[in-house]
Amino acid sequence: MKLASVSLIVPDYDEAIAFYCGQMGFDLIADIDQGRKRWVEVRPGQGGASFVLARADGPSQQAAIGAQGAGRVWLFLQTDDFARDHALLLGAGVTFEEEPRVEPYGTVAVFRDIFGNRWDLIERR
Repeated sequence: MKLASVSLIVPDYDEAIAFYCGQMGFDLIADIDQGRKRWVEVRPGQGGASFVLARADGPSQQAAIGAQGAGRVWLFLQTDDFARDHALLLGAGVTFEEEPRVEPYGTVAVFRDIFGNRWDLIERR
């Protein structure tokens, strides 16, 4: 078995596609109209698990937008070249909360997506 996808709650499909595919450089894997909702799946260009972008339905799901990690970093975007990808994300308008730092496990910096989810951009040692 392997982890194939993770659901990410978003307010709007098209806004999420524009951010993850436009600014972050993810690939759009699927965008299938299902009537009341869509099956939208994106994946980082170098592979790994995909995200199923799930449009919030109702107040409790809307309240979870950007809070699925309860304020903690809960998404980890691994790179093989931190400097390259940090510069690419900065150039695409992604906002980092901190300057890059070197930790025993690698080089890392925290950023937030446009919905408030906290991510680590990380190059492991």
